[in-house]
Amino acid sequence: MKNLSTHKQSTSKGVVPGKRYSYHELVEYLDGCWLNDRKDSSLSCMKKLDKAFDNVSKKIDTILVTGTNGKSLTTYFTTRLLQQEGLSVGSLYAPHLLTYNERFVYNNETISNKQFADIGNEVVHTVEALDLKPHALDILTTMAFLYFSRQRVDVALLELTDLHGTDPALISKPKISAITRITNFETEENSEQTIKNVLSVVSPNTHVVSADQSKINLNVMEKITAEKKGIWAMPIRKLAPLAYPFEQLHGRSAALAERVAQLYVNTFLANDTVIIANSLLIKQKGQRGRPTLEAKRKSELHPQRTIEEFWKEVTSLLPGRFQLLDKEKPTVLLDTASNVDAMENLLLGIRLLHYRCPIKGLVLILANSNERMQMAEFVKQLRYFFKKMSGSVIVCSVSGQAGPHGSASWDQEKVTNDLKSMKIKARSAKSFQEAFELASKTVDDRNGLIVVAGSSALVADYWRSKGMKRL
Repeated sequence: MKNLSTHKQSTSKGVVPGKRYSYHELVEYLDGCWLNDRKDSSLSCMKKLDKAFDNVSKKIDTILVTGTNGKSLTTYFTTRLLQQEGLSVGSLYAPHLLTYNERFVYNNETISNKQFADIGNEVVHTVEALDLKPHALDILTTMAFLYFSRQRVDVALLELTDLHGTDPALISKPKISAITRITNFETEENSEQTIKNVLSVVSPNTHVVSADQSKINLNVMEKITAEKKGIWAMPIRKLAPLAYPFEQLHGRSAALAERVAQLYVNTFLANDTVIIANSLLIKQKGQRGRPTLEAKRKSELHPQRTIEEFWKEVTSLLPGRFQLLDKEKPTVLLDTASNVDAMENLLLGIRLLHYRCPIKGLVLILANSNERMQMAEFVKQLRYFFKKMSGSVIVCSVSGQAGPHGSASWDQEKVTNDLKSMKIKARSAKSFQEAFELASKTVDDRNGLIVVAGSSALVADYWRSKGMKRL
């Protein structure tokens, strides 16, 4: 499918002559901005930046992806589907692991250092001219809008990192707002407030779709959408047919991505595009009832690829974030899961891998910097898991670094003692390097599994230990 609509390239009215920052200087500048205040629900700083660049956020078709978990996978799957239809797609991911470049993706290609530096300088010069004190997310989101505008994308997918209504991406006017799921282990009132926050961006004719399984949450979403005169889509019920074992793990995210892509292609591109015969998402009008002999003969001579075939072929791993490194000895599973809900899915995935091929020796290397992690619930999950499988846990601290990973870390000794009190085999390590060396000596090289999870910073530590400077 080829999009015939054109996008006006945004002008750089906000650029002010000043010091030319190198790539590394920009990285240091951004690192220092993570400590700035981000509690402004009015998004005043982001609005000033957007206005300085001729309201570039309003000149791009956007799709917002939000929720507690599964945002990056949903964004990735949606990007692949829209590309399959011939559209050019920009994706803003969060968080990054090794470099800020990972956040800016155009047609599955990460932004280059030169492009990052060029756009970063424009935004930073504007920040200085307006005498603003932006949070790092304000700068990064503005950079994303500029980058995608200049690449003339057909649509941009924006992953929301904040569920409290202060994410800079909320400044956009999305065509579709996709919610993976909202899980809150506190009260229904908190869940309702979270839903209000993420749906604050809904305006008349904004489509809202969710893969949440909670009827209470879905009712709240539908009610708020109706109040804002948005368009509520039927929630996701059926899982996408991914290859085993990923259908149970990521099938809901994939199904949400399929629905989002279908909504965009069928609703917003119908008048501006050329429909091709091999589209996976657009159902062409045809003859009702059984196909004729001629139609059968044509389908046999010219078989069309189906959406089911697409899901069987597409990779269900998100490189760097959720990845099974089966070429390593022993096998390593990486997951940036950092809350109870995501951890539960990870533990299910380990069991499914064990059913497919018995694991001989299992070690979970865990660290976390999430202050809201419900430790009592997490310990219960681990206790149940180790009743079904044998293995052990090594608790370590995350490396302190500027950025979205956070500087706080578990008290590994306390967490280790909590696990031991529940009769879970556990020990602590001072660093990831020490933990990985201990785990490597414990499990079988051929059939063992080392799981690195609990924090994006811990996964970043793994890649650094392998000498990786960028993904």
